[in-house]
Amino acid sequence: MTSTQTAARPGALTPETVTDDDVAVVGFCQSPSVRRSYSTTNGTEMLVPIFQQIYKDLGITRRDIGFWCSGSSDYMSGRAFSFISSVDAIGAVPPIDESHVEMDGAWAMYEAYVKLKTGETDTALAYGFGKSSAGNLRRTLALQTDPYVVAPLWPDSLALAGMQARLGLDAGLWDEAAMAEVAARSRRDAVGNPAAQFAGFRAPDGTVTDDVTAEQLLAQPMLADPLRRHDIAPVTDGAAAIVLASGRRAFALCDNPAWITGFEHIIDSAELGGRDLTTAPSAAEAGERATGGDVAGITMAELHAPFTHQELILRSALGLDGAADAVAINPSGGPLTGNPMFAAGLQRIGNAARAVIDGGADRALGHATSGPLLQQNLVCVLDGRR
Repeated sequence: MTSTQTAARPGALTPETVTDDDVAVVGFCQSPSVRRSYSTTNGTEMLVPIFQQIYKDLGITRRDIGFWCSGSSDYMSGRAFSFISSVDAIGAVPPIDESHVEMDGAWAMYEAYVKLKTGETDTALAYGFGKSSAGNLRRTLALQTDPYVVAPLWPDSLALAGMQARLGLDAGLWDEAAMAEVAARSRRDAVGNPAAQFAGFRAPDGTVTDDVTAEQLLAQPMLADPLRRHDIAPVTDGAAAIVLASGRRAFALCDNPAWITGFEHIIDSAELGGRDLTTAPSAAEAGERATGGDVAGITMAELHAPFTHQELILRSALGLDGAADAVAINPSGGPLTGNPMFAAGLQRIGNAARAVIDGGADRALGHATSGPLLQQNLVCVLDGRR
């Protein structure tokens, strides 16, 4: 199953040449990634501060937003229609145009993007939130597997990822050193990200250093063979929000909007035995469509890979394998240093957009995943106007 929304890569855009069909990210904010927050499961306490920050950054109020869309999970909250309570973070009066997806906020952003494309509004805010600490995440994630054959077995999410990693190791597609290098690089990069859950290396005596090597990590014990703790994204509470705007409205809110020039999401089979788990065909196809088969000029990519070996799979699928020196992968530290469920994918796109807005990249790629073992994949390409 595929989406249908893609866009041609524009040339240099100016307030005089931009059209209402051009949509850009103009604002992004995320909460700190923490192991356990003291918020309710509806996320309101995490959302209010980041909404206030994004209004301040853009010089707007909530009444300037024409459409709202959220991503969260009732399964994590433990009750039906839990997302309704999160609307308290927006305010019930005056009435708003609002929607919700039971997925990562990246898919909420996709719905907001389509809304702007219809021309019904010129400004939208997409957000995602998750209080993963509220329950047993490894058990809850079993509910996203096939409900007839697999889910009744309540497979542990780390065990499933371990099977995927083992398939690649036994096939010679990657090794433990390559997996550890992904984690070491992520932890080093997270040192510069105040929103990261942790960074660097903690020695057995409790000493923490900013620098970390793959050799240090490989000396640690197995947690779910062949996965060590560093191979696994942490349990994280957190939230994120992105503001989209179209046409001249984007220039009014941001000097250098991050224009969306490709946006695709595709899903693979839910049957784990029905696909090669060492590859991600839906990520490859989404990347091909979003980039137009041209990854030239992409200098940074934020990949939503909750396990080290999954970053290796995604880099290969998206044509970024072997380009680590040319393309900065997860310079924020990525999900291995903070992975709030239903917000981590939106954070990837937000960090990629921020690099374009700040002038750190002319062209960047944001990726989000959902479902077990990279089943669903979304790719968003962002370009500066220069």
